[in-house]
Amino acid sequence: MIVSQLESQASPAEQPSRAKALAAPLIKTAVSIALLALLLSRVDVARLWSVARTASVPWLGMALVMYLAMVLVSAWRWDLLLEAQDIRLPFRTLTSSFLVAVFFNNFLPSNIGGDVIRIADTAPAAGSKTLATTVVLIDRGLGLLGLIFVAAMGASAGLGPGAAGPVGPGMLWAGFALGAIVATPALLMPRVFTRLLTPLRVLHPEWVDARLNRLTAALSRFRETPSALAACFAGAVVVQALLVAFYLAIAHSMRIPITFSQLAVIVPISFIVQMLPVSMNGFGVREATFGFYFTRLGLPLESALLVSFVGAVLVMVFSLSGAVVYITRARKPRLTGQIDARFSLTEQ
Repeated sequence: MIVSQLESQASPAEQPSRAKALAAPLIKTAVSIALLALLLSRVDVARLWSVARTASVPWLGMALVMYLAMVLVSAWRWDLLLEAQDIRLPFRTLTSSFLVAVFFNNFLPSNIGGDVIRIADTAPAAGSKTLATTVVLIDRGLGLLGLIFVAAMGASAGLGPGAAGPVGPGMLWAGFALGAIVATPALLMPRVFTRLLTPLRVLHPEWVDARLNRLTAALSRFRETPSALAACFAGAVVVQALLVAFYLAIAHSMRIPITFSQLAVIVPISFIVQMLPVSMNGFGVREATFGFYFTRLGLPLESALLVSFVGAVLVMVFSLSGAVVYITRARKPRLTGQIDARFSLTEQ
């Protein structure tokens, strides 16, 4: 009787939280569907499909090669940062982990799942989830700087008269400078940076202190290895250039006249827009961004949707290799809840 009463009292409190948890993905899905429906209503879908069917297979194959090269360079960047922390893992292991992360990023409603996989795969070797998380976050931060840098370079090269849109080269360079200014204190003055996080001690002083100490130590090691950070940033620029080449190959496969420098603006900005938590995995907002820039370049909306849709399909097809790796590789502590002592709540 008492248990049932407690359950009945708890259920009303639980219902709002469940509804809130379901509301976000439902709203994102609705936004994606609405945007895609609006864009498709403005084009001849039959013509869209007919052009897609005539795409050059060799060029699409080249696009997949570009994407594979992007994954390999990304794994290499990750390896550089791990080695800077004296964490040694085979490159093949890191590549496999990155492939699995790509799969989760494309088939889960957010990109966080892929990062969790990477952290779980490297935490045993690092001896600390805090250290593994720090490496992934630094990798992400340098990747974002590389993305903005490529967009700024492309915008500086020029999209064409009146095609720049609301985000011009000045705004992109300012964004890059701001990102560098924010990142510099964390890497050059790690103790000062982590001291800014001390208000978190109100949550759990001992737990927070332990992690801030490990974060300080990790950032201090990065400060002592500037070459690793510089190489990682250079790798981030290469990654973004390969992604631009990926979309350029797709455009060439359908004989869409667009240049590398033009896509060097469109592709990075589309990725930045997709970071906004308003759509499901970027669907809809990515196509809208492509459509906005393509039409300003004098290209039909159909061209923008074709490049974006075909790119999304190729990425999803490629990411299935990560599913194969995930199924076939040796079982390790993952998201499945297989807990090792190193992954307990009191872990380092």
